[in-house]
Amino acid sequence: MKTKAPTTYRFSFGPWNVSEGGDPFGPDSRAIFPHEQKFALYRQLGFEGMQFHDDDVVPGLDSLTAKQILAKAGEVKKILAGEGLTPEFVAPRLWFAEQTVDGGYTANSAADRAYAWERTKKCIDIARTIKSKAIVLWLAREGSYIREAKDAKLAYDRLLEAINKMLAYDPKIEIWIEPKPNEPTDQAYVPTIGHALALSYASKDHQRVKGLIESAHAILAGLDPSDEMAFALAHGKLGSVHLNDQNGLKFDEDKNFGAVNLRAAFNVVRVLEDNGYCTHGEFVGLDVKTMRPQRGCPVTDHLKNSRAFFLMLLEKVRTLDRKLVQQYRDARDYEALECYTLKHLMGVK
Repeated sequence: MKTKAPTTYRFSFGPWNVSEGGDPFGPDSRAIFPHEQKFALYRQLGFEGMQFHDDDVVPGLDSLTAKQILAKAGEVKKILAGEGLTPEFVAPRLWFAEQTVDGGYTANSAADRAYAWERTKKCIDIARTIKSKAIVLWLAREGSYIREAKDAKLAYDRLLEAINKMLAYDPKIEIWIEPKPNEPTDQAYVPTIGHALALSYASKDHQRVKGLIESAHAILAGLDPSDEMAFALAHGKLGSVHLNDQNGLKFDEDKNFGAVNLRAAFNVVRVLEDNGYCTHGEFVGLDVKTMRPQRGCPVTDHLKNSRAFFLMLLEKVRTLDRKLVQQYRDARDYEALECYTLKHLMGVK
């Protein structure tokens, strides 16, 4: 019997993960590293995929004509090809502009909703130009600070309408919804992957609407990242992941993958490996930020280390005694299973 070749994992991150040292509570801790120089960092760190916001591709796009936007996107396409990088996704940045302070797709203002749609179309045009197959919707301000501020039923209708308009605008693009329960809003309208997949199945082409799960976002919702990923995988709807870690129910910390809860990180890798993630071209995305006091320019060790932690945990997953695990499950001996799991992680026989 032919042995199945092990999955080869590909990794990605976004230019925002090369932190520039800004700190709202004190002085900047690091010098700015130029955005255009970040492309050259990827391959030397072992990454093949680049994540983008629309204005990471085309800075200042709101002040440019359609022709200028496509020309700039074309330049980035050439840079990507030269560096041997794949553009994993492009996300419309719908939380910085004045028109998005109270939401984009769910804003009470019709003019603000119109801005969100025009910006989304530009984002899709950019993605098409650089040959990216996916749009990520991080619905950052699609929520409220007080429940009475918006008609929640109408807000969900508007989110679904926006998704359907995107599907119609480009018949090939995929939409990956990235849920998060809070921050910058007090309470978001799509806090979990269950909410995201409900929107997917309600859409006019659910096969093109998937989810992107970030470890820290799941933890902020009080949920286990590996279970959230397993849920999306069970539906064939895990478009991508953002792996990191989180120290409790605080702000979005984006710590190194496995830095807080190594066992939880092990289970994330186990779920991905056991369910064939990455066998259809998916990336393991990292959304990690270095610690505020860290010196240097550019600072990239957090990215290199998180990738290494994933691969070390992958080896732990692949050397797990599956027969023994099944024996413990069959016997309902979960104490023995836990003991074996912890000893395996610690390298103890």
